[in-house]
Formats: sequence, structure tokens, C-alpha cells
Amino acid sequence: MFLVGLTGGIASGKSSVSALLRNMGIEIIDADIIAREVVEPGKRAWRKIREEFGDSVFHSDGTLNRSALGQVVFSQQEKRKVLNSITHPEVFKSMFFKAAKLFFSGHQFAVLDVPLLYESGNLCKYVHKTVVVTCEPAQQLERLMARDNMSESDALARINAQMPLAEKAKMADFVISNTGDRENTKEQVEALVKQLRSLKTHWKYRFIFLGSMLVTVGVIGVGPYMLYRYLKS
Repeated sequence: MFLVGLTGGIASGKSSVSALLRNMGIEIIDADIIAREVVEPGKRAWRKIREEFGDSVFHSDGTLNRSALGQVVFSQQEKRKVLNSITHPEVFKSMFFKAAKLFFSGHQFAVLDVPLLYESGNLCKYVHKTVVVTCEPAQQLERLMARDNMSESDALARINAQMPLAEKAKMADFVISNTGDRENTKEQVEALVKQLRSLKTHWKYRFIFLGSMLVTVGVIGVGPYMLYRYLKS
């Protein structure tokens, strides 16, 4: 199995593309969903966030107040780095186990839906192909303001906290333009899946895994026998 990194910018339409892929039967490992799971009350990241940011970023029932935390980290770069250092290791760990499960289930490829794929850097070396979802800057701003009921200045702060979409697009293997209607985006996604399914990369990784397993089994099997011969001599 090989991994495909799916990313974009906030309110660029990445979630819509992810939903289209899921409807086509593609397995999605969604970093946003995992990020919510790792900060559930009582979990390690939840405890660390409480220690670093205090009670002001939590609701009265103990759940994380994502809006309040967002106000802090998007206005203070150092605070954002602290939050990332807490959540990213937990997210990466969960993504690894989900990917391993899909590998052993025999899937050809899976999609890592990661908003900050390029910004984080760590995941790029594990993906075989990358896909960036783009739209026009004015569309991105308008969509974010409408989606999150946000002022223009707050929306711009969120957008500017990420790598520019144009820069991400230059680094991508595939670009999905989400500037048009849903049908146009769907056609692009279908073409993408067709290309991904034509790749044979998954066989390479399976042969590598099989080879490593055979070597391991050989070492485990031969080792005790050689020790026995040595002790008998």
C-alpha cells in the first residue's frame, strides 16, 4: 500500500474533495478527526493543553473550547508552536496505526487528509504522491467568513497563518481546482482516482515488507540452531 497526502488551505474545499474520495470507496485517514480524538477529556494531549494554556480554553464540562484556543494560537506564533508540539506526536501515532491496519487489510492506497501537510514536514516523507486543493484567494476568504461566521480580519489571520495555496500547488503532484461548481470538482477527483489506481507502487512496498519478514523469520529460525551447534561443539 502507498499513501497519498491530501492538503489545501483553510476553506479551500479540501473537505469536499475528501468526501468525494470517500464516496468512491477510497480509505481516508482524516487528521482533523484524529486531532479531535486526541484532545478528548483525560487523554494525554488534553492534559498537556490544560497545563500549558489553562482553564480558559476549556468548556465548563471539561471539553476543549476550540474557538477560544484558536484565538490564542492564531494570534501568537509561539503559542501555536507549543500546541503543535503537544498534538502532532499524538496525531502522527494514531495515523500510523490506522495506516498499518489498512496495509494489512490489503488496500492499494489510502489518503492522508492533512490540512498542514507541508507545514508539518514530518509526513511528507511518508507519502508517495501529494494532492493540493486550491481556489481563488477571494473565494477562500469569502468561504471562511461565511463558514465560521468570522470577521474579515480574523479570517485573514487564519489564512495567513498557513503556507500560501499557490506555494503548496507548486509542490504538489496533483492539483484539484475547487473554483468551479461541485460537478467540475467531482470530474477532477474521478480523474485523479483513475491515475492513482493505475499505479503499481503498492506491489513494491508489499515485496519490501515480505522480504523483510522472510529475513526476520530466517534470523529467528537460524539463530537458535546456530547457538545450539555452538554449545554442542
